[in-house]
Amino acid sequence: MNGFPWAAFAVNLAAGAGAAFAVMLATFGVALAKGVHRVVDVAWGAAFAAVALVSWVLSAGHGDDGRRLLVTLATVVWGLRLAVHIARRSRGHGEDPRYARMLAKARGNRNVCALRKVYLLQGALVWLVSLPVQAAGYVAAPLDAVAVAGGLLWAVGLAFEGIGDFQLARFRADPDNRGRVMNRGLWAWTRHPNYFGDLLVWWGLFLLACGTVQSAAVSVVSPLVMSWLLTYGSGKRLLENHLADRPGYAAYRARTSGFLPLPPRRRAHREAGRR
Repeated sequence: MNGFPWAAFAVNLAAGAGAAFAVMLATFGVALAKGVHRVVDVAWGAAFAAVALVSWVLSAGHGDDGRRLLVTLATVVWGLRLAVHIARRSRGHGEDPRYARMLAKARGNRNVCALRKVYLLQGALVWLVSLPVQAAGYVAAPLDAVAVAGGLLWAVGLAFEGIGDFQLARFRADPDNRGRVMNRGLWAWTRHPNYFGDLLVWWGLFLLACGTVQSAAVSVVSPLVMSWLLTYGSGKRLLENHLADRPGYAAYRARTSGFLPLPPRRRAHREAGRR
């Protein structure tokens, strides 16, 4: 296990947890002032950026500067893009239906329930998923072919996610599309281009942390957890359950790949359905 600065990395882990929970607790205060808890979705990406910046500062002198810079910039760019996108998307809307349903079933104080089940849980997930971001800063090996592959995978994922979000936002902005199922662009190839892009981003960040056996072993839990969340946890499964009864969605689902981008099935109806 020699060659990896475990003591310094442990300090980073503690500081990273502090950064993640600080962002979430500050967001909880904003939510109480605004009266809606959907603002926590904006904090998700911002919390990753905070952890990356803390790790950048603490890992100075331990890891390769090129690797440290690349993983920090990659995480900050991804996190802030996501935060800005969600902030724009949720502007002018009330409480998120997911949080409204959860809080309606809460026993006791609803805000305490939200703090425990939303903010603290998301803070813990940010810390866990960001393990590659924290570990990469302590890899002394310079950038290699695996790291370059990770950077390219991250870039493809970010582009996929960003383009998918842009296409959906433009589609929804057109009043003529009200009630219709988005089935154009990347959304014709996968029902979840944003989630697919997210998955590529985190596997790419994992590869950036694979400079040593130790850092790879510590980091692999991150893309595995994120893959599960996006496909079976709070991502694809919950969204599709929510959309299942909307007019036109069954036909869209029949012709469009559930996750991996694939050509649309030709035998399915081509008309856009109604939500």
